[in-house]
Amino acid sequence: MSAEVYRLVDSHVHLDEIGDVERAIHEAKQVGVVALIAVGQDYGSNLKVLELSEKHKAFVYPALGLHPWSLGEMSSAQIDLNLRLVEENIERTVAIGEIGLDYHKKVKAAAGKERQKEVFKAMLELARREDKPVSVHSRYAWKDCFDLVKEAGVRKAVFHWYTGFSGVLREIIAEGYFISATPAGEYHDEHKRAIKETPLENLLLETDSPVTYGRETRYESRPADIIRALEAVAQLKGLGRGVVAEQTTGNAVRLFGLAAQVKTT
Repeated sequence: MSAEVYRLVDSHVHLDEIGDVERAIHEAKQVGVVALIAVGQDYGSNLKVLELSEKHKAFVYPALGLHPWSLGEMSSAQIDLNLRLVEENIERTVAIGEIGLDYHKKVKAAAGKERQKEVFKAMLELARREDKPVSVHSRYAWKDCFDLVKEAGVRKAVFHWYTGFSGVLREIIAEGYFISATPAGEYHDEHKRAIKETPLENLLLETDSPVTYGRETRYESRPADIIRALEAVAQLKGLGRGVVAEQTTGNAVRLFGLAAQVKTT
């Protein structure tokens, strides 16, 4: 990979789950990262995201959410408490997320489709009312997620780590929404196809740290691994890394309203 440093935004990172956060942030800055969008997934996670964003102002930006994976262990009262936390801190956030649907059989066994949809709709209504972008988890639920986001009247959305159908992807693009490219673009066929089919104007970069990537060689990701996503997109699209970096960073700055804090040139 090139030693040249580009200005990059990691548009989706679980910073609260990373060991030695200070080192991870330092490493990210060393490779050119200028902003991290730290996503929350439940009450405790959201509180940690807010704390980290206060400690690292103008670098860590909070997105508060309620992940479908968290719903199986939560009572209705706990869900309501989390929704209130997001609403009460909405002015501090740059997005609502991670939210969405997950139709994997293990997730559905813990939290059925209707319960997932109920929570997702509540979060989307808040996003619409406050004109906030949403960061959407859509595993095996790509069409339902797109339909609900559009029906809610949400104007700004990113479908993170998209691996779904090309037909739904075309609808996402037509609506002016985004997908995000991860380091899985190095090897995952469905994700590679989605990246190829998405115009650069509708693409963001992310790591989803600390998720584990790789096939032959496995590794736990860090925000600095955003350069892997950059390289994957550049290779798949036959473009220079600088072109990809400039466009995707500009996309993220506009989507999350970071223009006052992050200079893209």
